[in-house]
Amino acid sequence: MLKLKKLFIRYYSVISYLFFGGLTTLINIVIFKVLNNATTWNYQFSNVAAWFLSVLFAYVTNKQWVFNSKTSNSKSLIQEVGSFFFFRIISLLFDMLIMWTGISLLGGNALLVKIIDNVLIVIINYVFSKLFIFTSAPDHSVTK
Repeated sequence: MLKLKKLFIRYYSVISYLFFGGLTTLINIVIFKVLNNATTWNYQFSNVAAWFLSVLFAYVTNKQWVFNSKTSNSKSLIQEVGSFFFFRIISLLFDMLIMWTGISLLGGNALLVKIIDNVLIVIINYVFSKLFIFTSAPDHSVTK
């Protein structure tokens, strides 16, 4: 049991990122599906709206529970939010490229392409968050 606890602590940020990333992905896909089916919008508009709402959710959960980021003043908070959205915009460009390739070029099912797209985007966003955004977060790894 102790070994399992050490593994959990060691990989806490990855485990919590996958959990909240899964919820973020679910939010993204559900909003995309609802908008894509209920409106006459182009799928890219539905994709961007779903992206924006899921990114808001992702920022809060990543800051609070994944990376335990603490900002000591408003300047730090603005920098963190700006950095988060900057890198999420970069991943949105990848997202839109994957969606365009899968749907417009290859003629794939929009929902299936969106699910595949989200797996790739979750990986990209984790790397961005870990390396560039929440760099002041405490380290949860267990020393040997």
